[in-house]
Amino acid sequence: MSNSNKPKINPLSRVPRQQRLVMAVRGGAGVGKSHFISSMSEAGLGKLCIFDTERKARLLRGVGQKFDALEIEQTDELPEFIDWAINGEGRDQNYGCFALDSWAAYFGAKHSEMLEAVRERTGDPLAQPSAEELAADQMILQNVLRKLCIESGKSVVIADQIPAKGKEAKEDNEIGRVLPMTASGLEYFVDVMIEVSLQERGGEITRVFQVVKSNSPAFEVGFEMTGNIGFKDFLEHMKGEQALELAFDKPEKSDVPEFIEDKTPVSIAPPAMTIEDLIQKAEDNGFKQADIVTGAKIYHNQPNIYHLTAEQIVDLDQRMAARIEKTKNGSNNSNVKSMEEKSASKRVRTA
Repeated sequence: MSNSNKPKINPLSRVPRQQRLVMAVRGGAGVGKSHFISSMSEAGLGKLCIFDTERKARLLRGVGQKFDALEIEQTDELPEFIDWAINGEGRDQNYGCFALDSWAAYFGAKHSEMLEAVRERTGDPLAQPSAEELAADQMILQNVLRKLCIESGKSVVIADQIPAKGKEAKEDNEIGRVLPMTASGLEYFVDVMIEVSLQERGGEITRVFQVVKSNSPAFEVGFEMTGNIGFKDFLEHMKGEQALELAFDKPEKSDVPEFIEDKTPVSIAPPAMTIEDLIQKAEDNGFKQADIVTGAKIYHNQPNIYHLTAEQIVDLDQRMAARIEKTKNGSNNSNVKSMEEKSASKRVRTA
């Protein structure tokens, strides 16, 4: 049921007022994805919180000091941890950015659980989930990405491990589906997808960050950065391109209120009648306080009029109003009868 008392959001208050960057960083093991994630703590975005599904953040320099890392021991803990940080008590930590290390570990674990359930249900040790089952599972898993990348409203980096080159294409051709990274739909939730690799450049091995998918005009597909690159370098490039005239450090001021003012007139109940009000009304209409005392005894068995309840006072007021009205009607009838008698007497004398 909808809450009728809930404030109505003003849609114009949701115009973007602060820039952020949501990235996916993919690469093989050992190319420096976790190191890149930890560099978010030096980008001037505020305190970093890493959701560590691989439980390797303990190896990063600065953990527990420059940034927080929350180890995910059970797969189902991840949605709960994210909700804690974004909507729960974790908001008191004032996190300025988030990271997930890694999506592949979480997605792979959940996918394995579904695969095991399918094979247990069918009794076939080689059974594969149907397209409908994969789609349903994907929708559940994407809720994690939606909450982290969209609902948080912060800059986010998601690490994603990829297998050896050519393995994904081979699986796509032979099985008819892409597992597990493309099937996860990760690319739809990020602004930029970066592939990290170690390459030989100029006779030296260097780390190469290449844009492979992009929804941002600041990063074209094929754009590269090389060397000891951190998250701040991507932010600086984005600022230089001026893709959007929005600041990263704090939201621009807005004169638009967040909620629409409820202009429904408020009905104010009249003040309750007191015993003093009732006494005054009685005296103004020719009654006495003793009449109220008598009424209180007869109708409410209450000899002390100052112990009458609000409902009992209202009842006596209504009874008195009825009696006043009856008295007025009787007086009017007497006046009419008197006028009729005078008119008849006049006619007799004239005759």
